[in-house]
Amino acid sequence: MAIYRFRITFEDFDEVVREIDIKSTQTFEDLHKAIHRSTGYSTEKSSSFFVSTDNWIKGDEIAYLPNQRKIDRGVALMENARLNKFIDDPHQKFYYIYNFDRPFDFHVELIKIILNTDPNIEYPFLVKSSGEAPKIIEKNNLDAVAVSSNPVSTDFDFLNEMDFVPEDTEELEAMGGRGINAEEKSDDAEEEETADEDDEFSDDDNFGDEEYKEDDY
Repeated sequence: MAIYRFRITFEDFDEVVREIDIKSTQTFEDLHKAIHRSTGYSTEKSSSFFVSTDNWIKGDEIAYLPNQRKIDRGVALMENARLNKFIDDPHQKFYYIYNFDRPFDFHVELIKIILNTDPNIEYPFLVKSSGEAPKIIEKNNLDAVAVSSNPVSTDFDFLNEMDFVPEDTEELEAMGGRGINAEEKSDDAEEEETADEDDEFSDDDNFGDEEYKEDDY
């Protein structure tokens, strides 16, 4: 009996990787549950595998807890679908959608076929786990929000707060580093300018007095 080794990655979180060994005669339901033993997610969510092309274009669907429309259409069920019945390529790919209410998309790729089982291993078996799966926060058991495991910085981002766009760099350079409010003048600066103007006029007045005295002579 052959063993399939699948690499499972989140479509939007490349750093999260799982590799799982599973018997070729086991079902997609077994693989579905093995994936979520490794992520910590509930397995009791409507989900589907899709036989996929190399470009992740979805084909035939294998469903878990399908809605009535899919049942009426005769969709294959995970609990009845053995893996070896859907694998024609040694690098077979499956596009996997977990929880259609709040979906996460996965890429599932067959990366190795092992010809003999290990009697000391219980399959499915988690071979590799890299990266923390994004957390799902339940709220009143009615809806959920997916939260990235990456920490969020609390530092104040000045440029983002000012709705900064790359084109603004030219304007900032033209301002010569004077700052966003460079055109605003302080009260002290205005007083200094007014004082300078008064000094100029006072010089003119003295000049006028000298001319007047010359006329008297």
